Amino acid sequence: MKESDKPKKAPAKPGKSAVYDESKIQTLSALEHIRLRTGMYIGRLGDGSNPDDGIYVLLKEVIDNSIDEFIMGNGRQIDVAVKDGVVRVRDFGRGIPLGKLVDCVSLINTGAKYNDDVFQFSVGLNGVGTKAVNALSSHFRVVAIRNGEFAEAVFERGILTGQRRGKCAASMPAAARKDGTFVEFTPDPEIFENYSFNMEFIEKRIKNYTYLNAGLTLVFNGKSYVSKQGLYDLLTEETGDDVLYPIGYYQGEHIEFSFTHTNNYGEEYFSFVNGQFTSDGGTHLSAFKEGFLKGIQAYFKKDFRSEDIREGTIAAVAIKIKSPVFESQTKNKLGNSDIRSWMVQAVREGAEDWLHKNPQAAKKLEQKIVSNEKLRTELNAVKKEAREAAKKISLKIPKLKDCKFHLEDGKEGGESTIFITEGDSAAGSMVSSRDVMTQAIFALRGKVENMYGKKRTSIYKNEELYNMMMALGIENDIEGLRYARIVIASDADFDGFHIRNLLLTFFLSYFEELVTGGRVFILETPLFRVRTKKETRYCYNAAERDAAVAGLGAGSEVTRFKGLGEINPKEFGQFIGDDMRLVPVSVNALKAVPQVLNFYMGKNTPERREYIMKNLIEDAG
Repeated sequence: MKESDKPKKAPAKPGKSAVYDESKIQTLSALEHIRLRTGMYIGRLGDGSNPDDGIYVLLKEVIDNSIDEFIMGNGRQIDVAVKDGVVRVRDFGRGIPLGKLVDCVSLINTGAKYNDDVFQFSVGLNGVGTKAVNALSSHFRVVAIRNGEFAEAVFERGILTGQRRGKCAASMPAAARKDGTFVEFTPDPEIFENYSFNMEFIEKRIKNYTYLNAGLTLVFNGKSYVSKQGLYDLLTEETGDDVLYPIGYYQGEHIEFSFTHTNNYGEEYFSFVNGQFTSDGGTHLSAFKEGFLKGIQAYFKKDFRSEDIREGTIAAVAIKIKSPVFESQTKNKLGNSDIRSWMVQAVREGAEDWLHKNPQAAKKLEQKIVSNEKLRTELNAVKKEAREAAKKISLKIPKLKDCKFHLEDGKEGGESTIFITEGDSAAGSMVSSRDVMTQAIFALRGKVENMYGKKRTSIYKNEELYNMMMALGIENDIEGLRYARIVIASDADFDGFHIRNLLLTFFLSYFEELVTGGRVFILETPLFRVRTKKETRYCYNAAERDAAVAGLGAGSEVTRFKGLGEINPKEFGQFIGDDMRLVPVSVNALKAVPQVLNFYMGKNTPERREYIMKNLIEDAG
């Protein structure tokens, strides 16, 4: 029986609360706490379908330790292998001190990261990372090698099951006898249910490690990755030839950054602290933006507005600091306020100096800024007209059923979701079964306009897209986003797929930061319902349907849901509840976006017609 099917206890009546005395107070061991409150240590759990899922955090924590060795000048190669759900990482650093091996991977607040002489710019300063990996793995094995000797420890779910120590056998390959640390672990299926590793997600993380550590070689499943020019290579990979001027680059003692502009709308940043990708930015990213603005203003001796400089910007910034303060154990956002002064000064000087050395690039940058200024003026005029027209229609946003909590409302806001669906029928089912506290519904009247290749002003001339943009709160910039998740909920037919593509074209054309920031998802709903008088099963594809029919018997009733509106509201609640299936929308590299949009949403070409016909035939079969 599913958790959602179990009978729920009636809430206790006022004055009838459970007994609260000394017997109710518990003290958990560190191991128990990690396994019981996993989210505090690694964030979300997930099944591996999202790059922020817990299994990737476990991998990151292990690799981070090897990266720290490289940063301190020890070992220039790290071997990573992921196969059949098992992860193996081997570095060639100093190796964990043999006598403290067990303590370093099992006792919270134990490690050398507190000692500045040993690790000056470490990400893992909390003494938790590897211990969490150990506690959350069904199998965890670590081997440290130092000066021809080794120590080995094996754990199951954080409990030591065996250890040994001795000298490395002369028969071992020379590479295996080199100093360093080897870690092997299998995520615990009791914690991470039905997980699987997505190799593309891991490859992306591996590449980022090389960009942030020029000269370090990472070998992932036999393939080597190395970067010679750091963040310059990162932007080259992301943009390709789609740049207005050659990539600018600066490297100082504690800061490195690269930047350029493209013809895309919005702005895109990759920010890092001590090798950690800070997906939510933080004080270092704010300081970079401020310094970048001041550097450009100083070079041109003009008081350009921030939004005119930032429109079309793509940049990467990485800093090294001794005592990073992150907002959580997963380290997605930096909170240090003391870095602003020196960072703003360093970025300003670095950007200004690069422009002086590259006058032709500076000229193209100025042309971009002036063009942005003209577009902003034109956009403001159109915005005013759109606002006036909207006032005449209604003070409320048409077709929006809002929720109580929004993104800025703390913990509850972090669960806020807006579903974008087609028509009143589908919206009706969702409105009746949604959580009114955290789930909002925006209903489209049909297929939206194809916005590929159109100016941003076109949004304001399209009533429906304008209303959707206002509902999301992103009229001025994505900082005003009102919901943590934007979920496209369209029917699973050709019209539904077309609407999905039209909406993705809208977001990728004007607000690609929402996609790259992991805010946009596709809702998966069942295509079939197979039931008997005793049991009902929902199936998401034909294979699941056939298996359900086989399991329930030939007399079972099979229903094909042609659209979301055909699903009864009482049934629909479970598909947008705790067991909701969401597919994150992601892009491997920004340079691929224009090519993909042009192929699917641009002018008809023989290649596209051939692709459509081929896939229609395959789907029909």
